[in-house]
Amino acid sequence: MDVAAYALGVLDEQDTERFEEHLATCWACAAELETMVPVVGLLSDIDGETMMALEQTATDPALLDRTLVAVRADRRRTRFRQLLASAAAVVVFGGLTGIGFVSVTDDEPQGVLAEPTLTAPANEPPTSAPTGAPTGPGVGGNEEVEGDQVDATDPTTGVQTTMFLVTKDYGTRINFSLQRLPGPRTCRLVVLRKNASTEVISTWSVPDGGYGTNTRPQNLELSASTSAPVADIKQLQVQSVDGNGVASPLVTVPM
Repeated sequence: MDVAAYALGVLDEQDTERFEEHLATCWACAAELETMVPVVGLLSDIDGETMMALEQTATDPALLDRTLVAVRADRRRTRFRQLLASAAAVVVFGGLTGIGFVSVTDDEPQGVLAEPTLTAPANEPPTSAPTGAPTGPGVGGNEEVEGDQVDATDPTTGVQTTMFLVTKDYGTRINFSLQRLPGPRTCRLVVLRKNASTEVISTWSVPDGGYGTNTRPQNLELSASTSAPVADIKQLQVQSVDGNGVASPLVTVPM
């Protein structure tokens, strides 16, 4: 709720300063704030009449049906989708405004994928031993194999990875595959630069069966980007993050 209140700009000056101090050291809140920025932009486009209509539909399902029919008749298809997205945003901030909204539509749902990029403290990990490239099918949609290939296996956790580093004008794109990754857990990919700074460039969840395991043989294949050039990267590290936000290394790729 504090993240949502900060994104909407409803915190007072003292609470805002206290939250920004917390935000400087909490990667989880910073990542959540980044995903809320598009939602705040949508909310700014809602006029007073639309907001009143959304409040009424929370207690009158019949009114919701009539509202949707009127919107389809008076507005183009693109404007209708924007209204539904705005209504979904009201549900996100329902804890602050007390407004709920339920919508039913024949259109296919649209998703927004946002990957957090922020600086987080991390201790320099031990270097993992090189290994051969993983084989077998993968899940995650990453089919690109261009770039410089680096492989690693952690001797303690047993997690294996193959990464392809692609130089871009904006920095570096990293396509990577993971196997022998147990679950359930939350993971993230961290860039450790030569100047000792760190950057979280991707987070994901691992199901009970894991990836590249006896239970689930498919490898996990993902892609992420960083502003750091390849020459500035010292290590790439896949970390496991517990419920308290404490990270531990799963596999480290030296550069």
